[in-house]
Amino acid sequence: MAFSLPEPVERPDDGRTLRGQLAVTSCMETLQVGYLHAVAAAAGCALASPFPDNGIDWHLSHGSPLHVEDDEVTIKVQLKCTYQIAPNPTGPSFSFTLDNEHLRKLAHPRVAVHKILVVMLVPREVDQWLLALPDRLELRHCCYWVNLAGHPVTGRRRTNVRIPTHQVFDDRALCAIMARVGAGERP
Repeated sequence: MAFSLPEPVERPDDGRTLRGQLAVTSCMETLQVGYLHAVAAAAGCALASPFPDNGIDWHLSHGSPLHVEDDEVTIKVQLKCTYQIAPNPTGPSFSFTLDNEHLRKLAHPRVAVHKILVVMLVPREVDQWLLALPDRLELRHCCYWVNLAGHPVTGRRRTNVRIPTHQVFDDRALCAIMARVGAGERP
């Protein structure tokens, strides 16, 4: 059986849409949080935002009697969003640059609670981020995840890390991550 993707629907921007004056980076952060909430809801996970965040944006918890380590497991998530990498990257991975301070926090090899980096790629044009239709709501484009435990810091202030393009962050991926963590494994 072959599955086909729905045809993309384009909306012409007639230039009359009055968008607010919030900084684009703030809008990107809000969009990625909405994506994370949707994925967590579909995966049956609880979300918590640590305050202050101390370099980790979210804690996701997943309860199941099938978990071996505990009936509820938690991971920590650091979110990043960029339009500097084109959506739908080709190849097995794409390069993403992290400040070394963030990388050290995510790359610690021995942890009590595993951490993942989730990177959202969005189009540069804000009017292409969202499409609402009677049968669906599309967020453009998607998030990818990686576990950076043990990754070396190689740059003076920033380090490039590789994000695998096959690791799309969706509800099934999150459930699989939680199942591995619940079995005492890495994400």
